[in-house]
Amino acid sequence: MPASIPIAAEMTERSLRGVHAAARDDIRDLVTRRPLPGPGLDQLDPFLFLNHHGPQTYPPGNHGLPFGPHPHRGFETVTFILEGSLAHSDSGGHESIIEAGGVQWMTAGSGLIHAELSPDAFKRDGGAMEILQLWVNLPGRLKMTAPRYTGLQRAAIPSIALDGGAGRLDLVSGDFGGTTGPVASLTGVFMSVATIGAGGTVSLPAPPGRSVFLYVVRGRVRIAGSAIDRWHLVTLNDDGDSVAIEAMADSVLLYGHADPIGEPVVAHGPFVMNSQAEIVEAIRDYQAGRFDVAAADG
Repeated sequence: MPASIPIAAEMTERSLRGVHAAARDDIRDLVTRRPLPGPGLDQLDPFLFLNHHGPQTYPPGNHGLPFGPHPHRGFETVTFILEGSLAHSDSGGHESIIEAGGVQWMTAGSGLIHAELSPDAFKRDGGAMEILQLWVNLPGRLKMTAPRYTGLQRAAIPSIALDGGAGRLDLVSGDFGGTTGPVASLTGVFMSVATIGAGGTVSLPAPPGRSVFLYVVRGRVRIAGSAIDRWHLVTLNDDGDSVAIEAMADSVLLYGHADPIGEPVVAHGPFVMNSQAEIVEAIRDYQAGRFDVAAADG
């Protein structure tokens, strides 16, 4: 593991704005919690949506995940496979099976049809499963960009030690302590998974003007004097340039930040655009088969 990243003394901590519990919303036999959107928090611009599937254990001979072919346009999906495995295929010709610890980053852009299913081996043998999927908006100028897909196994994601070994940060996109994540985000999104051992305290960057995305996947943490349990999304005020996090138990966090887009958001199922007219156009294009096009490699 690389050397710890020193935290500059002049960094100031952001204060807590709110804590939002994930609502239980199972999909057939798939345990699902959704912290975003939720009551009082429609979006966290540019972050639109988070589904937390699991944790649960599937028996042998299961049917696996239920996400057969479906379309998207106008945003990106970032999928974190914490436990289990995930088979991806899309209309751009990309296919992969990502194992535990890996990440999928798909830019739907002008339109893709994709499926996210459990591999045959998982359906046959069963096992632990826990997956997060985050939707990240694209600005109007990029909504019709060429689709692309990047699938990363655990070994391709840099793991950086935090604050004297109190934890580690698995860097998916953006820069941290001289390391650059393997995904080149079109909009400069910083995205990571932070793991902090019980009793450890870490400080993570939160550049001024950026929206911070912080979801407690596992464990219990203390932020700005407040204890926050697993399955809660934290919102922060834009009054500092760092977030101090104390782990009250072994904890895992989804942590990112990005520039707000500040544009109208019109969502209809799997399409996220800037106007109702663009939604109508997306539906027509999908029905006309215009999403069946080759995508760019990520």
